[in-house]
Amino acid sequence: MGVYEELQGRGLIAQTTDEENVRNLLNNGKTAFYIGFDPTADSLHVGHFIPIMVAAHLQRAGHKPIMLFGGGTGMVGDPSGKTDMRRMLAKEEIAHNISCFQKQMSNLVDFSEGKAIMANNADWLTNLNYIEFIRDIGVCFSVNRMLAAECYKQRLERGLSFFEMNYMVMQSYDFLELYRRYGCRLELGGDDQWSNIIGGVELIRKKENAEAYGLTVSLLTNSEGKKMGKTEKGAVWLDPEKTSPFDFYQYWRNIGDADTVKCLKILTFVPLDQIAQFENMEGRQLNEAKELLAYEVTRQIHGQEEAEKARDAARAIFGQGIDTQDMPSTEISLNDSPNGIGVLDLLVLAKLAPSKAEAKRLVAQGGIAVDGKKITEAGLILTPADFEKDGQQYIVVKKGKKVFHKILLK
Repeated sequence: MGVYEELQGRGLIAQTTDEENVRNLLNNGKTAFYIGFDPTADSLHVGHFIPIMVAAHLQRAGHKPIMLFGGGTGMVGDPSGKTDMRRMLAKEEIAHNISCFQKQMSNLVDFSEGKAIMANNADWLTNLNYIEFIRDIGVCFSVNRMLAAECYKQRLERGLSFFEMNYMVMQSYDFLELYRRYGCRLELGGDDQWSNIIGGVELIRKKENAEAYGLTVSLLTNSEGKKMGKTEKGAVWLDPEKTSPFDFYQYWRNIGDADTVKCLKILTFVPLDQIAQFENMEGRQLNEAKELLAYEVTRQIHGQEEAEKARDAARAIFGQGIDTQDMPSTEISLNDSPNGIGVLDLLVLAKLAPSKAEAKRLVAQGGIAVDGKKITEAGLILTPADFEKDGQQYIVVKKGKKVFHKILLK
């Protein structure tokens, strides 16, 4: 089975600009391909996971990934999928975010010995001569066709700035520049990048009289078609400081039954024939598959040691022999309230509830337990004595059935 069929079998391919030629390119040769990432935050999140996994599969098949960071385009911001203009970032912030992306990608993509390329489009975009650029590149784009593109069309009613209109032209120019520098012939991206990818394919044809191609990857959605990767605390990040390895593991361990096999296919390298054994399982039978998914995804992002810690901690918790060593934790001080702290304040401090009103609702519904005892009174005060355990000072808060959090006294 070729790598194209492997990607197809895993449900990773959404659409291509020319399926027959893309299949031949990936199955029968070695090519450079690229994926672009605008550094709009200081961490990647699970929404970025799929295109990076596709890059890893292609690299294993002998192709060369070009991971392109938008040091230039990030100063404009992609309007795709946005109802308002993105916040403009300072150059220093963009540089910091790029360094964070590079470190996280290295867990999945091998950058050793010229096996992959890290590029930054600021190298060619920030020094362009505007008049020369619009005469040479801008003339290749039809405004009518651009406005018909989904990424722009949905913004017209709210207002689309000329500033943002440049984005498609710049991304297309990236593809042309990478073709010229590295012989790059394939661009990967999410489905929301389809119009921008086509722009680059056509620009290469017009300027170089050469064939290039585009491939979009599937979005990470659940069985109801809703985007995955969000929790009550916000996005599920790849940065362990933003989403701990334990919370990361638990996110995948607790996904719905209907999404387990799909996620095993698209987010891990577990062989398809091994995944097939889980296809007709349901309920408790799927626990083995969920644990395999959570372990593999955590191992790929955070390494084997952290994955094993998270798995062992989760097993101990759900076996009720609770091991708190690798549990997410919050440290608090009672200096300002030596007599104790209210349970509602505690839940907010530990970010187990966004507000005291929500904390009160959780308690009223019986969703909070402290050290195994269900809390029934919203006005409960936890005293320093409640934290004393075998020479240590901590409590374990359980929220719902699956969220455990350790709270320590300074």
